[in-house]
Amino acid sequence: MSLYDLVGSDGVVITSERDLSVDSALGLTCSVLLSRGDVEPSYLEAIKEKHKDIGAYYVLAPKIAMPHARPEDGVNRAALQVTVFKNGVDLESSDNGEVYLAITLAAMDSDSHIHTIMALSNLFQNDDDIDRIIAANNESEIIEILQAY
Repeated sequence: MSLYDLVGSDGVVITSERDLSVDSALGLTCSVLLSRGDVEPSYLEAIKEKHKDIGAYYVLAPKIAMPHARPEDGVNRAALQVTVFKNGVDLESSDNGEVYLAITLAAMDSDSHIHTIMALSNLFQNDDDIDRIIAANNESEIIEILQAY
């Protein structure tokens, strides 16, 4: 199973919006998951609440974020959403700066998504593919990259 299998043909959002608030950006990173019914609104609220409590725990590295909450916070099915912020977004991570790529993870439990985490880890370590995703002009270019993982 590739990352694409969890993203699907409609799981990519590319935005050129500027000056998004943290809440607006997080809402965007969950928008497809919510519209498809992969997660409940409580899942997005859990991400926002945890951010308020401990900060941008989901910003993993420069340019890259992986918003997520616990399965019991409202995951209906395992899924991923890819969001590209063409102009970057400040998610208040003092260590890593602006985020250009967010991959929102919705996992059913703590164990079954281990292969997904391994595939994401491989992607996140490939600077060329990260840069290609950020530079992509359309969803199909991003999907083609994801199919390799």
